[in-house]
Amino acid sequence: MSSDAKSKPSIKPTPNGPYLVERLQTLANRRAPIATKPTMALCRCGGSANKPFCDGTHAKIGFSSAKLEGRVPDKRDNYRGPDIVIHDNRGICAHAGRCTDGLASVFRLKQEPWIDAKGSSRDEIIATVERCPSGALSYSVDGVEHRDREGEPAIFVSPDGPYVVTGGPDLVDTARGEGASTEHFTLCRCGGSKNKPFCDGTHWYIKFADEKN
Repeated sequence: MSSDAKSKPSIKPTPNGPYLVERLQTLANRRAPIATKPTMALCRCGGSANKPFCDGTHAKIGFSSAKLEGRVPDKRDNYRGPDIVIHDNRGICAHAGRCTDGLASVFRLKQEPWIDAKGSSRDEIIATVERCPSGALSYSVDGVEHRDREGEPAIFVSPDGPYVVTGGPDLVDTARGEGASTEHFTLCRCGGSKNKPFCDGTHWYIKFADEKN
């Protein structure tokens, strides 16, 4: 293993247990940075009394980390505009609403096709896609795909929602969705996603709440 690989932060979704996070220096919630350790176990069953950290509740409640039937298929679709192509994989969408709330003329709720790549300017589309936390959206201009961003590895504990991961820490032993970003993605922490370890928006439907974070 190279020295770079040894020093790079990593996240390992353990079977039926927490996320084992190593060498990550930046962890935060909406209120403040959270003190880190070289090795941390972050809750992903949704039941810990010490969120975001694991307290062993997963074993008591019989948490399963298996993917479930009925999840949205892992499939990337392409939507072409005059000077941009929008790529979208609904199977890894966290339903944060940054696209539909931010640019409704392009990202259209309850319409088919739900993306109209001709509905706004290229610059507005790019700005909106770059706010997607899950990596479900990316875009191509002049045949070059733009998917990832620059930044230090970090995990943000989103309010009543998933872990928003940025900066490209290694996600160990985990298959990615078609076209998925390795630099930014969202990980389930409510315990209910059908597409574990990735968030699929289930936290909205089960009213997951975490008052401390």
